[in-house]
Amino acid sequence: MSRIDAFIKSDGMPAIPPKDFYIGWDVGQAKDYSALCVLERHGQGYLVKHLERRPLDEAYPRQVEHLFQMWFRKPLREANKLLAIDYTGVGRPVYDLVLDRGIGPVVGISITGGDSVTWQDDRKRARVPKRDLVSLLQVFAQNNRLKVAQNLKYGPVLAQELQSFKVKIDSRTAHDSYGSWREGEHDDLILSLACGLWAAENHNTKPFVFRGIRHGGRGW
Repeated sequence: MSRIDAFIKSDGMPAIPPKDFYIGWDVGQAKDYSALCVLERHGQGYLVKHLERRPLDEAYPRQVEHLFQMWFRKPLREANKLLAIDYTGVGRPVYDLVLDRGIGPVVGISITGGDSVTWQDDRKRARVPKRDLVSLLQVFAQNNRLKVAQNLKYGPVLAQELQSFKVKIDSRTAHDSYGSWREGEHDDLILSLACGLWAAENHNTKPFVFRGIRHGGRGW
């Protein structure tokens, strides 16, 4: 079957190609929020389509079941999709729970202080330097190809946090320090976005040049 034939329905009418979604999940510690961010690819950019925090102290199996229900209902059910989990710390056992539940494809992202990305387990897990995630967020803050759906409860909060996200380089040590990284109240939202976005741009996809943050479209 040719690529063109694949988009023709049996009645001869053109079929609608499936949408591409990337779900970032920051798995919170015992007293921290877990956050889910759903990105939908739009041309050469993305729309933050869904954004949520799970209740504090919610058991990880219950969180996985919540994700399972999202995964197999519209709009994700019929879409091309990829889940990216913060594999650092408590994310490791949750990653296994996700696989056991039949959710996939999924990539685990271990955040490191190194200088290069290292793929493991046939691109199912990756060790990603913190600066790589941060620099991608910086590009969003400076350009114009990321939209945040207007009706999201945490959308304005996420947009504000991204706009204020900064990195400083120590001229004496050449080490980078990051403001608002796993320190502020809303950093779970930022990290869930960062994981999903990094996976979208680096997991068997061609990278885009981003050009900023703006509101647009609607969420689920």
